[in-house]
Amino acid sequence: MTLPKIPTLDKIEIRDRRIFMRIDINVPIDPETGEIINDRRIRIHAKTIKEVLEKYNPAIVLGSHQGRPGEPDFTTLEKHAELLSKYIGQEVKFIDDVIGPAARNAIRELKPGEILLLDNLRLVSEEVIEATPEKQAITIFVRRLAPLFDAYVNDAFATAHRSQPSIVGFPLVLPSAAGPLFEKEINALRKAFESFESPRIFVLGGTKVRDLLRVIENLVRNKLADRILTTGLLAQTFLVAKGINLGTRNMRYLEEKGILPLIPRARHILLSGAPIETPIDFKVKTDENEIVNKGIGEIDGLIVDIGENTARMYTEFIKEAKIIVMRGPAGIIEDERSKIGTLKLLEAAYESKGFVLIGGGHLASLVDESKVNQRIHVSTGGNALLLFLSGETLPALKALELSAEMFLK
Repeated sequence: MTLPKIPTLDKIEIRDRRIFMRIDINVPIDPETGEIINDRRIRIHAKTIKEVLEKYNPAIVLGSHQGRPGEPDFTTLEKHAELLSKYIGQEVKFIDDVIGPAARNAIRELKPGEILLLDNLRLVSEEVIEATPEKQAITIFVRRLAPLFDAYVNDAFATAHRSQPSIVGFPLVLPSAAGPLFEKEINALRKAFESFESPRIFVLGGTKVRDLLRVIENLVRNKLADRILTTGLLAQTFLVAKGINLGTRNMRYLEEKGILPLIPRARHILLSGAPIETPIDFKVKTDENEIVNKGIGEIDGLIVDIGENTARMYTEFIKEAKIIVMRGPAGIIEDERSKIGTLKLLEAAYESKGFVLIGGGHLASLVDESKVNQRIHVSTGGNALLLFLSGETLPALKALELSAEMFLK
């Protein structure tokens, strides 16, 4: 699992130039009020946008998506612009247009040192279509905007698994580079996957069992993991594959989630000698809505978190590891009572001496930022990280690699 060499900002000329910078400020939106619930991604991007502005003084045109057409969180980016302005400390202009005459005029008039945020890129239908970089480079989206820019910067690692115009089209028609946040993500991946340090521990959980099985198959195939600690529905899948009785309620839940057909695949992984660890106890919710600790073989409620003994066992593995990769929570974190296991595993990661890579999404929302340091990297990428862990090529990386071959020879 090696990463391609991609161009960084010091490889292209952007000082006092006009650049299109793809970011990812797609944030949780309250479907009832339309208000932003968690602005972590906006705060992170504000920091790197300010960094680029202070170092190179370009005219920065920002592009991002928010939600998907037809979904409750599909909305404009006007409130995002207000928050960016607040966190950057200067006005971020907003235009309720993407590729029309108003947007193009606003881009032309933008001066070095100024920032403009285009509206939700997915208002353009081409932006929701996946295709090759070559096809995306000739979309109306790219053909209308590219002539207005001197360079393209991708600082949206969280979208690196997408092959859409704003991610893979512009690099084929403009000198392009990874932004500071994207570069930081790649450096963290290199540290985790190109290092020969061991033990290497992977803590995998959450609800995306099919994707996580693919991740594990890739880790085993490439001999990347010394130990894989499973939690959540993934752990339950492996326990059932071992023949463990999890009780009627949990088996029914696994069936409802479409996980039972994955049991043979999980059993095959176990038989291949994969270094899988499964929980020895769980926190379960009773009919009286109480949370109690139950050992394997005596479960009579709905599993909501790893148990106390499992948390203790996994903590010891994590504390001794040199490389720790964590993806997905260990329990149902919406309930304060069932996120204790996840918090204990994160605490072990903070206290460890190893390099820690924490995947984005629900797990990242529980990270205590006061305990994050140079040894701990909290990724902005959820699905992008999953795709990389599965051994597949990230389209955004491939596009930047192609761009370097075209413009930086």
